[in-house]
Parts: sequence; C-alpha cells; structure tokens
Amino acid sequence: MMTHQRVLSEKRPFTCSDCGKAFTHPSLLQRHRRVHSGERPFICSVCGKRFIRSSNLLTHERVHTGERPFTCSDCGKGFTQSSHLKTHQSVHTGERPFTCSDCGKGFTRSSDLLAHQSVHTGEMPFTCSDCGKGFTQSSSLQTHQRIHTGERPFTCSVCGKGFTHSFRLVTHQRVHTGERPFTCSDCGKGFTESSNLMRHQRVHSREKLFTCSDCGKAFTHSSHLKTHQRVHSGERLFTCSVCGKAFIRSSDLLIHQRVHTGERPFTCSVCGKGFTQSSSLQTHQRIHTGERPFTCSVCGKGFTHSSHLVKHRQVHTGKNV
Repeated sequence: MMTHQRVLSEKRPFTCSDCGKAFTHPSLLQRHRRVHSGERPFICSVCGKRFIRSSNLLTHERVHTGERPFTCSDCGKGFTQSSHLKTHQSVHTGERPFTCSDCGKGFTRSSDLLAHQSVHTGEMPFTCSDCGKGFTQSSSLQTHQRIHTGERPFTCSVCGKGFTHSFRLVTHQRVHTGERPFTCSDCGKGFTESSNLMRHQRVHSREKLFTCSDCGKAFTHSSHLKTHQRVHSGERLFTCSVCGKAFIRSSDLLIHQRVHTGERPFTCSVCGKGFTQSSSLQTHQRIHTGERPFTCSVCGKGFTHSSHLVKHRQVHTGKNV
C-alpha cells in the first residue's frame, strides 16, 4: 500500500496547499487553485459571465451564437457539448443506467436521479433568498433568481432581445431564420415550437371548446375567444402613437408600427430581402425553394399561396369563389 502511494505521489508531484489534491503538471495545479481563490479570468464578451477555464468559455459562447457542433446521427439534433450528445443518445438506445432504489425508475443522468430522489425525501436544498421558494437543483434556483434580478443573459445577436433561458433564445432565433422544424402531418404547416403545433392540431381534430355567444364561432383557447369577442364589441385596445390607428391585438399594432419605422426584421438568407412579418418571409422563401404547399385536389397543380389555389378552383367549378 505504501509503495502504491509513493508511485502515485511520484506521478503527481504538484500538490494544492489548500486541499491536498495532487497534479501531474504545474499548469493543472495553477488552474485548480482558481477553485479556492474564486479567480475567473475568462470573460464572455457578450454577457460578462466569467469562467475558470477557456474551454468553458468556448462552450458557453455557443449559447449566444446558436452553434451546436455535436450532432446526433439518429435524429439530427445538435448540442453544444459532446457530453450532452452522449446523454441524448440514450433516448434512441433506451439505456437508463441510473436507477432509483425507492421506485426503480431509471434515468439517463446521475444528476436527474439525484433531483428525482427529492420526490421521495421531500428535500428541496436550494432556497431562493428573495421569496423562499425551494428547488431540488442549484441550476433551477439560479434560473429562478433571474425573475428577481431581471437578468436576461441569453441575447439575440440579430435584434438584441434578451432571454432568461438558452432554449427560449434558440426558439426566438427561428423568427429571424424562418425555420419551422415542427410540421403538421395533416396540412404541412410549420411551427417554431412543438407546443404551437400541438395547439394547431386541434384545428384538424375539431376540438374547439370555447364558443362565441354572439356568432357561434368556436376556438381552441379561451384567450382566442376573448380576442375574437372584440370583433363584436368594437373594442380596440392597442393604439398607434404615430397615426392613432387602433387594433384588436397587440401583435397587429407591432406589425403596423413597422410602416412608420421602416423596420423589416425578417430577412431572407438567400437574397437579403426584408419583411415586416415572419409569415411573409416564409411565403417569400418558396420562390427560392420551389415549394408549392397548396395543391388542387382536382388536377394536382401546386401553388405558393392559398389564395392562388382558391382563385384557381374557379377553372374547375366555373364559379367565382
């Protein structure tokens, strides 16, 4: 045993005076000492967050750039770190090496198992000093605290909008790129978020629970019904400060204001043409892709706009639609 320890000490001659941990190179010891000193010499130029290692800064910068260099060969999903890709691949293999001794539930990560065990113990070791809310993970507490501080460390490089979560930034960036990865299997319509696709699918299932008492029109969400009712009441809450024009929805006002500012935040990556709405960009991109998603059920002819399909149907019906 003593001989073995001597071999280890000979191989790791550089020892930390604070905790006794040994290293093979002085550079490794120097980096380790930052754990004790709190020194974080590598600073993000976008949000100011600091890191002990340059490699950690490099990984963090991908939050701002959206770069995801590690790609899953099964589903094409991208990740900022190779370790995240490795963990994700268990989704396809079904491997769950970390098992709860209380209920037998399996997890892909040891951290997920640790967080899960609080279900059985009721332990919430990480508490917010502002509101007293408890969390099972320190990362969840850190994210929660942004509610109180107003911190939005994940910033869009195109428009400067800030977000509390990196996944919200990734979703937002699709507004600028026009990417819509979640597609309806019934009609082909694309969405930036899976939740929006799920909500849309109610259109096809005819699940419309909220009905207007004035005209009988039904909606999938109560908020949509509330907005619709302004059509009957004439209520227009959102007024343009430049020309006084009023709108039923705040989103309509926002789009209208671009008439005055000349802002065109949605830009085609192929030709550079700008648009006031993401839907206009999406339609425009069909010029480059050749996509014609609206197809005539009679002759099979495709169109880039639904209105063009409606007009075309007159050829077969002989009627003005």
